[in-house]
Amino acid sequence: MSVEGPKDPVQEPVDSFGTRSIAGADSADIQRKARAKRKKKKLKRRIRSLEKELAVYDSVAASKLYGLTPELEKEVAQALAGDKPRQLYRLVRPLHAADHADLIERYSGRDREALVTVLGRYFDPETLTYLDDKVREEIIPLLDDEVLRNAMHMLESDDAIEILGELDDADQARLLDALPDHERAMVEEGLTYDEASAGRLMQREMVTVPEHWTVGQTIDFMRTTEQLPNNFYDIFVVDPAHHPLGKLSLSHLLRSKRPIRVAEVMRKDFHKVPLVMDQEDVAMMFRQYGLVSAPVVDADERLIGMITVDDVVEVMNEEAEEDILRLGGVANDDLHGGLLSTTRSRFSWLAVNLVTAIVASGVIGAFETTIEKIVALAVLMPIVASMGGNAGTQTLTVAVRALSMRELSSTNAFKFVMKEMTVGSLNGIMFALIAAAACWAWFGDPKIAAVMASAMVINLFIAGLSGTLIPITLERFKIDPAVASTVFLTTVTDVVGFFTFLGLAALFLI
Repeated sequence: MSVEGPKDPVQEPVDSFGTRSIAGADSADIQRKARAKRKKKKLKRRIRSLEKELAVYDSVAASKLYGLTPELEKEVAQALAGDKPRQLYRLVRPLHAADHADLIERYSGRDREALVTVLGRYFDPETLTYLDDKVREEIIPLLDDEVLRNAMHMLESDDAIEILGELDDADQARLLDALPDHERAMVEEGLTYDEASAGRLMQREMVTVPEHWTVGQTIDFMRTTEQLPNNFYDIFVVDPAHHPLGKLSLSHLLRSKRPIRVAEVMRKDFHKVPLVMDQEDVAMMFRQYGLVSAPVVDADERLIGMITVDDVVEVMNEEAEEDILRLGGVANDDLHGGLLSTTRSRFSWLAVNLVTAIVASGVIGAFETTIEKIVALAVLMPIVASMGGNAGTQTLTVAVRALSMRELSSTNAFKFVMKEMTVGSLNGIMFALIAAAACWAWFGDPKIAAVMASAMVINLFIAGLSGTLIPITLERFKIDPAVASTVFLTTVTDVVGFFTFLGLAALFLI
């Protein structure tokens, strides 16, 4: 049997000097490029396929994350329409409290009443904490006293105080009488604090230990004591007078050895929240320092409660929502409000806007003769005012957000104003060229185009200036910039836009 040696590899053609031929090199290069192109196309097809699969997976996976699915909503609607309480009970009973609250908020009238009463004494008290304030006020009279008493007893003190604070005096007294003496005293004290203060936001349930305790004693205490908060992240170390000396996270506690004293492992650089601090400032503190919980102290620096991050997140959402609504001239969230109350709340702001519109119309009326002679001005002047209003709103939004987040102060205010003025001027120049070209092509008059361009530059400059100075000035006078800034800005940009455009037209065109 003969053994064949290794086959010679295929050799590329070489020329008489022993170098690779150009034809062979080109052929190999073409083949490599072709293979790379095929791989690239195949990879693109695979990526598109994965993207489609991921999109389908995301929609399916997202629907499974929540108990309130479109299919369940459809079944609930059918049960309500068919007046089938047993079927409705079967559908609603397994829902998480947050999902049940969402479902209640999506209905009104008899359907909402059915969703509340169908659970009867099995109504989850935690559902009350997830409901919109107006909806909660509406359904509380539908609940049995037993359910409300259980809610006051089972909920953490801050949630119980929030719910009680929305009831009238008679209902408050009835529910407070059902509480044990120590819980009643705690809740009554919480109701005396300002609604937007840390005292109303805090919960009285917390874990405190003396500084001479060891890690082992602290762990044993938490294992044997039943009256602990439902959720807590830190343990507070106090002296005999109940002044906070340090904070110890549960993760740090469990990593420490049992014989070590808590005073040796606690953090002394913690942040204390004064009882009277505004809840917006509390939220800023949590955001600034990445806090999970913080102790609340009274005027004598004694520990009286704690605030946890879940309550702070709710405050952040409320403050952001409030600013957005006020920028739109809406006093509060009226999605679930009544017809008359919503109408009344919006009427005042519409009345203010009417006054400012009359002022702007007065400016137009002063140039009535000019408009009569050059009709094109009536067509073009809304463009100038609209561009100024939109540019000013952009600047105003940035300024109000920066003020609310404490990012804009006297240190950087001048720099911010100069920047926005420059941005307004540059945008004004660019849009002036575009608007002038359009006017020239439209009306065939270079003078009208020049007036349009000049008015555009001036109004966008003023928009950038007023969009910064108005909220800063209101903040200086302790007026919420989110409330009044929009009205002032609209008036300024409209008046300046109309006056500049029509004034220049009267000066140079007539």
